This record gives sequence, C-alpha cells and structure tokens, in this order.
Amino acid sequence: MSTGKLIVFSAPSGAGKTSLVHYLLAQPELQLEFSISAASRQRRVNECDGVDYYFIDNETFKKHIAENAFAEYEEVYKGNFYGTYKKEIERIRQKGKNVIFDIDVEGGLNLKKLYPEQTLAVFVKPPSVEALETRLRNRKTDTEEKIQERIAKAHKELKYENRFDTVIVNDVLEIAQKEAYKKVAAFIQMDLID
Repeated sequence: MSTGKLIVFSAPSGAGKTSLVHYLLAQPELQLEFSISAASRQRRVNECDGVDYYFIDNETFKKHIAENAFAEYEEVYKGNFYGTYKKEIERIRQKGKNVIFDIDVEGGLNLKKLYPEQTLAVFVKPPSVEALETRLRNRKTDTEEKIQERIAKAHKELKYENRFDTVIVNDVLEIAQKEAYKKVAAFIQMDLID
C-alpha cells in the first residue's frame, strides 16, 4: 500500500524552488525522495539524465501521453514538455517515503487535484519580478529571448499563488529554508498523528 505524502514545490523559473527542494532532501528525518520528472528539452551542461530529469524526445513524450503514463504533464514552453510519471510516484510511495516535486505551477496544481488529501502544494514566490529577472540573468544559462519568455510566464504564474496550500517568499534563502522545513515537517507529522 502507498503511504508516502506528496510535497509539491512550484514557482516561476528562478524563484528558488530547486534550492529549497535540495535543502529539504538533505534532511533525513523528513524521509523525502525526489520525483524525477520527464523533460523533452535539451539537457543543460550540469544536468544528469535519470538524476535531474528523464530526458526524452518529443516523439517519445507524446507516446507516453497517449499511453496515460503521466500523473500530470504540460508543454511548459513551446516544444518543451515536462511531466511526472505515475510509476515514479508509486515507486517512492511504496517504499514508505514522502515524494518531493520540483515542478511548474500548473503541474503542481494538477498533482494537488489528483491527490488532494495526500499533497502539500507550496508556491515559492520571488520577492519581486525584478529580483527574479536578476536571478535568471545571473544563471547565465538562457538567451535573452528565453529570459523574456520566462519573465512573461512568471507574471502569469504569480496569479496562481492563492490556489496553493501555502506560499513562501524566497528573499533570504536561509529564512525560506527554515519556513519550508517547518511547513513540510508539520504536514508529514499530521500523517503520524492520524
């Protein structure tokens, strides 16, 4: 029987959700395991297939959509699909671990819809769109066109924050980490008390 909880971290690109997820994964008492998403985009230099994402081409991704293999998926940017395999969630939950996700805003809401009682949906908010733009530029991983695309998408995604269970403003990383830890620990503890 699947018992693990689902912890969803969603945010506009550059808000710092990945940093928070990595911090939480390093806390063994939370019993978290990372859900590796499928992605049809090109792998970045520092990314590993099967660790950061399951990198597949668009044709394979569409085949998996037709096979109903995903709990959620979305074409996040034109020609770039991301999705969460159902079997990935079950693999982790069957070990009795809690599943932590680092996924886009719509994907996060779709998982919450699919597993409403078992999911804590956390929206990570940047202190401002200007701060977000600075972070994206400092990454030095995207073209100017891609940065502008991400900023335009961020404006839309920020409107979804009230649909999440909780919001963390990631201004000072250490403060956001403590807040994330408290919220996740409290949610997991609920299961132990029941």
